[in-house]
Amino acid sequence: MTLADVLDPLQQPLVTVLDTPVSWTEVLGFGSGALCVWLVARQHLANWPIGIANNLFFILLFAQSGLYADAGLQIVFISLAAYGWWTWTHGGGPGTSVLPVRSTTRTEWTWLLAAGAVGTLGLTLLLSRATDSTVPFWDALTTSLSLMATYGQCRKRVESWWLWIAADLVYIPLYAYKELYITSLLYAGFLTLCLVGLRNWNRDLTAGRRVDAVVPV
Repeated sequence: MTLADVLDPLQQPLVTVLDTPVSWTEVLGFGSGALCVWLVARQHLANWPIGIANNLFFILLFAQSGLYADAGLQIVFISLAAYGWWTWTHGGGPGTSVLPVRSTTRTEWTWLLAAGAVGTLGLTLLLSRATDSTVPFWDALTTSLSLMATYGQCRKRVESWWLWIAADLVYIPLYAYKELYITSLLYAGFLTLCLVGLRNWNRDLTAGRRVDAVVPV
């Protein structure tokens, strides 16, 4: 049995939505993705292994749809998930193993924005010249925004939710344009979960500041 034999059933249509077949891969990506974001909003450690499973489903889905940057992005996400998993359990510093929610520093913003701009430009040129992508800029932009947001998520930076919101606002119409209607719907759900996550993390950030303010120096 080859790898293609194992993967082929996942690529078969499960249902039809708006006259477009929806594969098992897209449905499983929908479910695991929604669960992952819900767990992140609750700061539950299980978000990382669930997220890795989601990345594997999306590698197959995006490669089939010609979203090559998004497919490659999933491989990077898997590496970042391993880093985030470790950081959430070991990054709290002396006296605690829990990483607290913090704001993004000015230095981090400088590096993130510079990397995002360079990444978007570079990926747009690469996709335009080396692939048959019909949406090189939008594919590159969402890739860069997602990487920036994932870094913030790994470090528990509250502003990472704003980056995810920006990415989702592009992803929703992008996936609908590529006839990935279930995935587009998933990202509409992600947008709602991002707003919930932003509220929860802001609440924890405020609570943490109050604790810091009353702890004697």
